[in-house]
Amino acid sequence: LGAHDYLSKPFKESELLVRVQRALEKRRLLVDVGLFSDEFRQRYKLDALVGRSAPMRELLTRLVRVAPTDVTVLITGESGTGKELIARAIHANSKRATRPFVPVNCAAISETLLESELFGHVKGAFTGAVKLRQGLFEEAGGGTFFFDEIAETTPAFQAKLLRVIQEHEIRRVGDNASIHVDVRVIAATNQDLKTAINEKRFREDLFYRLNVVPLHAPPLRERKEDLPLLAQHFLDRFNQRNGTRRTLTQGALQKMAAYDFPGNVRELDNTIEQAAALTHGEEIEADDVFVALDTPPSGVHTLAQEVDKAEKAAIETSLARNEGQLERVARELAVSPTTLWRKMKRLGLRKD
Repeated sequence: LGAHDYLSKPFKESELLVRVQRALEKRRLLVDVGLFSDEFRQRYKLDALVGRSAPMRELLTRLVRVAPTDVTVLITGESGTGKELIARAIHANSKRATRPFVPVNCAAISETLLESELFGHVKGAFTGAVKLRQGLFEEAGGGTFFFDEIAETTPAFQAKLLRVIQEHEIRRVGDNASIHVDVRVIAATNQDLKTAINEKRFREDLFYRLNVVPLHAPPLRERKEDLPLLAQHFLDRFNQRNGTRRTLTQGALQKMAAYDFPGNVRELDNTIEQAAALTHGEEIEADDVFVALDTPPSGVHTLAQEVDKAEKAAIETSLARNEGQLERVARELAVSPTTLWRKMKRLGLRKD
């Protein structure tokens, strides 16, 4: 009959409360088990979000609840915590899943180019606009837009994004006519937006429009119990791609567990890839991880560390000379804007 427990009459109120509490706890445990079953993960397309820790349980529970709705979501978390994976999982479980998922890195594109790409432009709107062009909002109607590093946008662009969310309308660059669009907006940031609001760098009205449902991507140091699962997940992927049979030793796992991974899951992924590629045998030992983590004895500097120092100094100098204009910096340093942005994220640099 589905009964959890029973009481014999007469019974005390305190005894009833204890039995109810037991039933609720049993139900919570059943929900937790279901949340991490293979069937559940396959059903909700959560395979990329690996982990069974309390912070991940909370994240996945909220994700599954909000995904079928059409509300805006703001994902916060440090660099490398998997914010885009979270956004993709929301899209995959939404009614828009068959329509495009469009990720946009706001910090890697200049404001003028960002507006032209998203909103489109009319002929003659700016130098090089030789014909009318639809923007991504129009081309990907019915889909989901993911704005990564939303805090890097200007208040002027933020006002236009606010209009998209509130009115479901856009205006092409150089045009006054409004065009209806149907999109869901998900945004992410590694910054404290309330601080940005106080510093007049971010619009308060846009913050509240984005922050309808906040999701937090926990840093790896707060979910260390997930590290073995994550490490095996990345190693399985490496083996599948390369036709290898690499395995992790207990010593390698212990070595990684003692490290804080400031670059979070992205750094762990890189560590596993490098250790698996450079190991001399099929087993990844602690020494292989030692090399991949770039943690030599005190006072010793590796070539990688020296290269990072040189790259950081060159980018900082170019940023100052070009007043934070990333496209100009990329041209000066002979790299693509995307490569420049990835290096800046890894080195902890901002354009301002």
